Amino acid sequence: MPEVTRFYGIVIYIYFSREHNPPHFHAVYGSKEGAFCIKTLNMLYGNLSQKAQSLVKEWAAKYQNELMAMWNTKQRQKLQPLD
Repeated sequence: MPEVTRFYGIVIYIYFSREHNPPHFHAVYGSKEGAFCIKTLNMLYGNLSQKAQSLVKEWAAKYQNELMAMWNTKQRQKLQPLD
């Protein structure tokens, strides 16, 4: 799993070899996981808590353009975590 970044115990991944539309990324927090649409930042599926979802959405809003570029070019880039 290509790791994009991690913050507050949440790990963000984008799978390059087996992905499908819509453009999305995965967030894992302990044993919980969710997939988030890059365009809308809505959770597509998963069982992350509302608090974790909020942190993921806040981070993703900051890096939305970079996430879309990664999806489109299928290139891994290390993004800076939230402060």
